[in-house]
Amino acid sequence: MYFVGGRSLEGIGLSEERKEQSRSVAASNAPAKRSLLGRIVRAQEFGLVVVIIALMVGLTTYTHLRFGPVPRFDQIKLAEGSVLAPQAEQREGEFAIEAPDGKVTRYKEADGYELRGSDEKPIVRYNYGVNKFLNSDNLISVLTSTSFIAVMAVGMTAIIALGGIDLSIGSIYALAAVTGAMVLQVFAGSDGGGAGLMVALPVAVLACCGIGAACGFVNGAASVGLGVHPFIITLGGMAIYRGIAFVSTQGQTISGAESLQGGMFKAELWGITPVPSLIMLVIALAGMFVFANMVFGRRIFAIGGNEIAAKYAGIPVGRVKIICYTIMGALTGLSALMYLGYYGAASSDAGKGYELNVIAAAVVGGASLSGGRGSALGAVLGAITIQLIDNSILMTGIRQEYKDIVIGLAIIVAVVVDQAKHRLGSKKH
Repeated sequence: MYFVGGRSLEGIGLSEERKEQSRSVAASNAPAKRSLLGRIVRAQEFGLVVVIIALMVGLTTYTHLRFGPVPRFDQIKLAEGSVLAPQAEQREGEFAIEAPDGKVTRYKEADGYELRGSDEKPIVRYNYGVNKFLNSDNLISVLTSTSFIAVMAVGMTAIIALGGIDLSIGSIYALAAVTGAMVLQVFAGSDGGGAGLMVALPVAVLACCGIGAACGFVNGAASVGLGVHPFIITLGGMAIYRGIAFVSTQGQTISGAESLQGGMFKAELWGITPVPSLIMLVIALAGMFVFANMVFGRRIFAIGGNEIAAKYAGIPVGRVKIICYTIMGALTGLSALMYLGYYGAASSDAGKGYELNVIAAAVVGGASLSGGRGSALGAVLGAITIQLIDNSILMTGIRQEYKDIVIGLAIIVAVVVDQAKHRLGSKKH
């Protein structure tokens, strides 16, 4: 029923035609509902997916045209005790391996099989061509490097959406990693064999994530308590935490985390090492849930959108900021743990330049530096984009010194595009 001046249309005797016209006008003024496909296409993440696919197609094509198929060797698993078969069993263009049970297996050299080792301990390798970019070894390497950045980028998205910044994450990363390595050395035992996984894993989690969370808490508490912009606090923290890591290790690499490698972070499944990528996926899903479904997530965006209004709305702004920086630190510690567990050692130089990469991943992923907007999924996709850019520099033979230039340009372009979209959206409304 429609009302004009407090009276219904039926009550003032309008014709059915006039009523229908009024309904049409009301319907035309109602906000149009976008289809699911329309919402997906307009999403920031969809654009990143398109960019990632374009980068992968471009790199695959470029490496194929420039390098062609690159040789790859896989070792064939032979039965224990296998030997090279007697000369009488050998044929031209082939070689035969005899198993302990007397079974003879022939391998044709024309099919890509090669014989290495000795007659008593033969090694059979299979040689085949792969694309230099589009092969499992390179893709897993890109995903593993991405996971170290993406885990921190999810936390950085919350910080940026809050209206803050954290420049100390690279230094916290190094400090957490070397602390974890030193603590594990204490549990290594006199034989130096290292602590078992059941002991090493919880100890390393507590050490790395604990140090990270403590540094994040200091950043947040100092910024809120002293009323100083987090840029200044975290800039000072960047030097302090890196200095503590260097003094603690005297610039030496700290080993002792070997038990975390094969048993956990470098464990193989179907010929790949998926653990870092799986952790990245879990953190991304957790971030998406917090941002979309929890009061804490909505408070982050409210503070970033208008901090004064958030205070008047009763949101404990200071407490939310401190919690955000503490979580950021804990996620940085988790990323450091992944690095420590994957490589088995850590140094005070770890994470240098990660500040730029993590901020770039968050901003490219849709986080607005003016606050109020951000996406956990976008942060992960942004990290993948940054690592693909890094990988493309390697694949194309461009000097690594240009990497920071390219990433810096990516940040500028992302911010300019974000502001242009924001201005266009404001004009439409």
